[in-house]
Amino acid sequence: MSQLLFRLKLSSRNKNVFKQKSVRLFSTSPCLSLCCVWDDALGLVEGGSYIGKVLFFDPAKNEILQVPDKTIPQELLNSKPIGASQGWGFSSEQSNHNSLHITDLFNPLAASKSNTKMIPLPPLTSMLYGQTKVVWNVAMSSSSPHEEDCVVAIKFFGRQLSMCKPGRDLAWTNRLIPFDRAENSNLMYSKRDQRFYLPAPGGNYLCSWDLHFDNDPKFNELVFPNFPNLPQSTWEDLDSCIREDHWVESPSGQSFLVKRYSRVGSKAPMVMVLVFREEDQVTAKGTRNMCYTQDIGDLCIFLSKNDPFCVVASSCPGLKPNSIYMMDHCVSICELANGTVTCFELPKMMPFSPFWIPPCSV
Repeated sequence: MSQLLFRLKLSSRNKNVFKQKSVRLFSTSPCLSLCCVWDDALGLVEGGSYIGKVLFFDPAKNEILQVPDKTIPQELLNSKPIGASQGWGFSSEQSNHNSLHITDLFNPLAASKSNTKMIPLPPLTSMLYGQTKVVWNVAMSSSSPHEEDCVVAIKFFGRQLSMCKPGRDLAWTNRLIPFDRAENSNLMYSKRDQRFYLPAPGGNYLCSWDLHFDNDPKFNELVFPNFPNLPQSTWEDLDSCIREDHWVESPSGQSFLVKRYSRVGSKAPMVMVLVFREEDQVTAKGTRNMCYTQDIGDLCIFLSKNDPFCVVASSCPGLKPNSIYMMDHCVSICELANGTVTCFELPKMMPFSPFWIPPCSV
């Protein structure tokens, strides 16, 4: 089934021109979920939903995708997005942050279908040394929550980690992250190892859990035999930045550790990325060798407030190979070979921080 999408040209910081055209798609490149827009004047349709549109940013063409005539369920109108994984969005009720559901509204191709899927999740419960009001990111083990063995894991700000099987578990399994501070690293799922990974503070260890979360977490030491040859002043600048550590896996199973540095405020804004490639298999002592690189080949890595992922650039014409695509205060693209960072400003309409969505197809 073909999908009809409308495209609006996204401008750079120095321009403010939008261009619209239509195209039929059977697949998409990675995209950024922006927002839902609806008109109260259109009134409610059956089931208390509204007719509206969903907006995405396509980084391969620097354009905004607009999906019109979309039925937006009432539950989503009264919810706020908290994360995304595998092309599925996660939202919590405005009146009760412990009430969650999964939706395919922000899947670009599913979004062009009239019926939006809504899957309720068990109510969240806080641990003694945890909290559930502020979500850091969400990771899912399968491409669909309908798969029998699919596990959803939520990392909260602080030490709490919660897991469940959608549609099968009646309650969440809660675990404490075994270190005091984990706010600067994102949880992700490794298809190769069938484990959830979380870089520990400092980026020198990798913490992981299996799909059952029954056993204590496993730790692997990360060994760095080489670092970039940077001036001392640059290292001092990096020490003044906020750093995020992201463990990423390519479609072929190659693992990377991405250290993202950013600074905003009174000092000059700064964004810098260091990438380390896992060179060997895990040693008998459980260590992993991570070598600094400026060449990840025909790959692009996508970072935002969700689980990071990796895409083969040549499979999505228009993407820049050997680059890191980031979403924070704006969309930024870092070309690893020369360190050049290009930024794009998005429309001032997003009520939440956008999430990267991996490629989709029908």
